[in-house]
Amino acid sequence: MTADQAGPPGAATRSAHVPVAIIGAGPVGVTAALLLARRGIRTVVLERHRDVYALPRAVATDDEVRRILQAAGIHEEFATIARPARGLRLLDARHRVMTEVRRSPHGHHGFPQTSMFDQPELERLLRDGLARRPECELWGGAEVVAVDQPAEGPVKVTYRRDTDEGPQHVWADAVLGCDGANSLAREAIGAGWEDLRFEEHWTVIDVRTRAPVRCWEGVDQVCDPARPATFMRIGEDRYRWEFRLPEGDDLDGPDGRERLRALVAPWVDLPHGPYGEAFEVIRQAQYTFRARIADRWRRGRVFLLGDAAHLTPPFVGQGLCAGLRDAHNLTWKLARVLANGADERLLDTYQSERQPHARHMIRLAVATGWAMTGGQDRAAALRRTLLGAACRLPALIAATGRDLSPALAPGPLVRRRRTRPGGRGLAGTICPQPWVRVAGRRTRLDDVLGDSFTLLTAELPTPSLRALADAFGARTVRVDALGDDGTLAAWLRGGRADAVLLRPDRVVLDSVPAGGNAFTDTAAWAPLLCTARLASPAAFRRAEIVTG
Repeated sequence: MTADQAGPPGAATRSAHVPVAIIGAGPVGVTAALLLARRGIRTVVLERHRDVYALPRAVATDDEVRRILQAAGIHEEFATIARPARGLRLLDARHRVMTEVRRSPHGHHGFPQTSMFDQPELERLLRDGLARRPECELWGGAEVVAVDQPAEGPVKVTYRRDTDEGPQHVWADAVLGCDGANSLAREAIGAGWEDLRFEEHWTVIDVRTRAPVRCWEGVDQVCDPARPATFMRIGEDRYRWEFRLPEGDDLDGPDGRERLRALVAPWVDLPHGPYGEAFEVIRQAQYTFRARIADRWRRGRVFLLGDAAHLTPPFVGQGLCAGLRDAHNLTWKLARVLANGADERLLDTYQSERQPHARHMIRLAVATGWAMTGGQDRAAALRRTLLGAACRLPALIAATGRDLSPALAPGPLVRRRRTRPGGRGLAGTICPQPWVRVAGRRTRLDDVLGDSFTLLTAELPTPSLRALADAFGARTVRVDALGDDGTLAAWLRGGRADAVLLRPDRVVLDSVPAGGNAFTDTAAWAPLLCTARLASPAAFRRAEIVTG
């Protein structure tokens, strides 16, 4: 249900109480609402704007995030606006190809490893999905001005409508701050930025054109310290260029058109003078790319997600991806606490899991940016030499083509064990998603697994394993009953496991070693998931055994 045009009803909301209030209706906030709705949690999303911001910003996503959109229920619609990308080319200053990193059209998560899209189109799909969920309300024209969290009781969110009315309030059991880099929620919880030491000024140009463009259906990164650039095709007639221009050199003024023509000349030939309709500049903006991460992501029941919690340069296309991973990690835990009375300590794992992962991805983006652009310091020449040498190493090229997202670090919900010298096992990794066939129907794995925990096993589970799965609502799924192409069985063998416990976000929590009959560390994680009120298997429905 949506109120983005009319705004929230005045009198009713002055004393309203909701399970979750979400500040910000960007992709992260709306995705979080949809994921919570799948678990029966009601939300109100407060957004100061009435409509989707019309100009493009994020343009790339990976296969893991497309899987999150699947969990949110919009992946089929997203497929109609997404364009798979072939990968990344590194070009030298003369635009000669130094190396080419291919991205697979069918990645680990069952989708193309890289997809290009238009953010306003994605946001409209997300809002359409939100409107179909009775658990969700979108209040447009509602600007949050304060978040107050008492020692006990719900969080008070104060907002103003874009009318002449005074402040109004909504009380929530939890508040998700998805309100961007200038987050009010971050200020409310007393969080500060950790500076990861990267700052560069770039000009971003989004274009719609019918002119012939020299494009290989992937991303070009020009590794030129004097004028680094990025180019990509986004849609049928949509393109983006990003340039790091010298200070004082911009594209404004009477000569700006000719400077732009010269900049894009390696890709498209434009005549001198006015471009006309053949080359429409949709947006031209100056950005400062920064690398920062919040030192605190939660206080009590107020949480930070997306740009409110981390900022990354765009060089590995992970800005929006990181925010949607935040939503996927947090929402199932929050729903389990709010709806099932799980231990409050479960919420502590949000920051402990996501912050190191986000820091890793930001540092990867920073390192990629410095290597590709050469930087602006005395070591730039050395980095260019090393980059050129690295581009000739097949093993390194193959590594960069694999999944960029690392396994989660060990913790209460990631019980990692060594399987062999140097091995780490499967805990903390995400289960692959092949196409499977169940009851004669071909579908994606996640559509079979549902929204809760799964005991995924290659062997007949013991009665104790089944009882444990039943105790917190996990399904028990036999790999040999799924009719896949052997991906899952090979994945379990590679991790030397007979079975794994998958969390709702498809991360492996714990495993049963090959030849074993029990999980390795049940006592460490079971108390977080099964409270005294819910610990009895009789309190849960019987797990559905998929037997084919």
